Amino acid sequence: MRSLLFLLPALLAAQAPAPPSPARPAAPRTASAPKPAAATKPMTDQDKVVYSLGLTIYRSLAQFDLSPAELKLVQQALTDAAANKPAVDIEVWGPKIEGLAKERAAAVTEKEKAASAAYLAKAAAQPGAVKTDSGLIYHEDRAGTGVSPKATDTVKVNYRGTLVDGTEFDSSYKGNGPAQLPLNGVIKCWTEGVQHMKVGGKATLVCPSDLAYGDEGRPSIPGGAALIFEIELLDVVADAPQ
Repeated sequence: MRSLLFLLPALLAAQAPAPPSPARPAAPRTASAPKPAAATKPMTDQDKVVYSLGLTIYRSLAQFDLSPAELKLVQQALTDAAANKPAVDIEVWGPKIEGLAKERAAAVTEKEKAASAAYLAKAAAQPGAVKTDSGLIYHEDRAGTGVSPKATDTVKVNYRGTLVDGTEFDSSYKGNGPAQLPLNGVIKCWTEGVQHMKVGGKATLVCPSDLAYGDEGRPSIPGGAALIFEIELLDVVADAPQ
């Protein structure tokens, strides 16, 4: 979920003093020695919840593809709102947010599609990669020896999902262990790709956006994004519900 997790650090960085320029002359020997920086205080559980609030807010802002200057405006708005001194009338300007969201989302989608197309072309050219008629790119990382699932099966898997820039948006390894998923209830890329696997095997699926979440995306996945999944097929559990 990383590309979506940078708002709070960015806002904090905006408050920090600018680093000294490399061209600035050194201070004379008679100058007082700088005081050591205070040690960072470990976050309490409540601090972590509040920090997570900031991460959640940024997820809702990701569709706007805000520039550093615009992030500073958001920071200023939070400060002004906390002081009950907003600089603009929310009743007048708030309704315009939806229009900005649509405009920015379209631009983000086009940029994501371009990056994804380049990644897909590169992935298809890798040794061992197989591109299917649907556009799915399949690479067997470790051969399995068990059965292959059908589209109507439920499978037990470990997996990690990333965007083309390496941002992780989901992982069973960081949850409560392997996931059980019906292959007729997941994205098309999974339904097709996991059927190429055998129990005990591991594979990488590179999914074009039309086999994943399309132009709409998800809160942690931009519209038009190709997705990369590393999947370990642990077991075929049963037929999935129809």
